[in-house]
Amino acid sequence: MTPALFGFVADLVYREAGMVLRPGKEYLVESRLKPVAKATGHDTVGSLANALRTATAALRTQVVEALTINETSWFRDREPFSALTDTILPDVLAASTRPVRIWSAACSSGQEPYSIAITLEKALPAGRGYQIMGSDLSEEMLRRSRAGRFNQLEVNRGLPATDLVTYFQRAGAEWEAIPRIRQNLSFQRINLCATLPPMPKFDVVFLRNVLIYFEPETKRAVLDRVRQVLNPGGWLLLGAAESTVGIDSVFERVPVGRTAIYRAPARDRQMVKEVTQC
Repeated sequence: MTPALFGFVADLVYREAGMVLRPGKEYLVESRLKPVAKATGHDTVGSLANALRTATAALRTQVVEALTINETSWFRDREPFSALTDTILPDVLAASTRPVRIWSAACSSGQEPYSIAITLEKALPAGRGYQIMGSDLSEEMLRRSRAGRFNQLEVNRGLPATDLVTYFQRAGAEWEAIPRIRQNLSFQRINLCATLPPMPKFDVVFLRNVLIYFEPETKRAVLDRVRQVLNPGGWLLLGAAESTVGIDSVFERVPVGRTAIYRAPARDRQMVKEVTQC
């Protein structure tokens, strides 16, 4: 792949998904796009990249999805899930009696939203409902998430054996989430770098290990969109290497254990609500 073609692909990914591919990532583009090139009848990745100049929207989407990072595991980093049970849920439960609503943004193949569901199954009082929406840019990742099926290698990446036998059942060579879990989850394709579709307000948003791939202006825009769909005083969880510091001054940083979580100010959200109703 020539530098010019790499630059073209990098520009496409930035425009479509907000992700920055800097020089030096040519190996990533080559490895991710080889299967796409083969599947679409191109001899080389360079040929595929060149064809993108006049390609259909479907092929461009296929290329962008192939280059989207899909690294995930069960209860990743653990600290955010401890913060959810020890700090966030008591606050949310005291605020209302409706079902707890959580958005798992950029959920990849579904391990995060299902980890959240397991956490709520254990932590919520009897009779308290919950709704979890998972979203991703990739239709393939969403298909896998909706299926709720994971192979043995995938469940071995952080899913405790007790949770596996309690919340999953055998489905051939895979493990499938039990109906009680799956009925509380929904999945939707959402591009965080575009206007968000209509959706309910959430108590908590998991936006973990996403902002690190964006430039400051994109990060700021994404955080603003997320804040608009949070309930007054709603909570935001970011990745261990991410922060709103220097990007967004509205979210309040709340240290919890060895991590930090972020809260949308209730007064700010109430003012937005009042203006919207005028």
